[in-house]
Amino acid sequence: MRDIAARLGVSAMTVSRAIRGDDGISEDTRQRVLAAVAEAGYRPNDLARRLRSGEPDELAGLIVTGLANPFYAQLAVGVEDVATARGTGLVVASSNGDPGRERELVRSMAARHLAGLVVVPAGNDHRHLTGLPVVLAATPPRGIDADCVLVDDFGGTYEACRTLIGRGHERIGFLGLPPALWTGSERYRGYAAALEDAGLTLDERWVRRHRGDVRAAEKAARELLARPDAPTALITANNRNTIGALRAARDHPVALAGFDDIEVADLLQLPLSVVAYDAAEVGRAAARLLFERSGTRQRVVVPTRIVDHP
Repeated sequence: MRDIAARLGVSAMTVSRAIRGDDGISEDTRQRVLAAVAEAGYRPNDLARRLRSGEPDELAGLIVTGLANPFYAQLAVGVEDVATARGTGLVVASSNGDPGRERELVRSMAARHLAGLVVVPAGNDHRHLTGLPVVLAATPPRGIDADCVLVDDFGGTYEACRTLIGRGHERIGFLGLPPALWTGSERYRGYAAALEDAGLTLDERWVRRHRGDVRAAEKAARELLARPDAPTALITANNRNTIGALRAARDHPVALAGFDDIEVADLLQLPLSVVAYDAAEVGRAAARLLFERSGTRQRVVVPTRIVDHP
């Protein structure tokens, strides 16, 4: 601003007022200043301005458990859509499924005085989020009072299992997630309920439950499909498990139904049914709850549908 003021023969305060759009200067002077600023390529440093004024950052935070998972990428797109529309930037970080890492990230973001956080928790104890403007995604709050956005985990898995049963399958295996996770317990519950309602016995020998990992899922699927009493169909509890099962199915043909759609599903030679939903809407709904806090706690459930590929 001093350089622009010296070039135009005005005070630095006049330049500042012109940039901010304040009154007290003529329109001719304002336009001269703005033209000189544009010619010089000057851009306001919002961070420096806020540090000087003490204003909070116009930033929101998003913490997920794994950026490699396409679900979280789409969730981030949804949060960013809402944040951008209201002029708020977004800081994204991954806990890598580690609750300790998540707590460190929360402390770091809280110190920056962000507008709020959307968090996909890595653990079951959420008390470290107390006192922050926060919305949980994919998991309901435990130990705190907070808004949350969930997917219809139970209903989606129930319908996937019923789809396989309707096609004549009675030996249906399950590649699930750890029971401590909300998604792990709810999707297993949907699988078990569908079998029970169809009069079929849930055989734990056909069940494997681990944190979603492609290699672990492939190994588990191969073990199940190599059994003498191998299941004729598998339900996979997320997209990473589905990819692992697809790799195993190259050597052991099996009917598959998986939670989460995958981009290349329509290119597969093997028939695949998926529990599809709008992952970006999970993020948009969470961001709307964060920015439009009503004072009344809300739980939003994003619906699912069954899609057959190819």
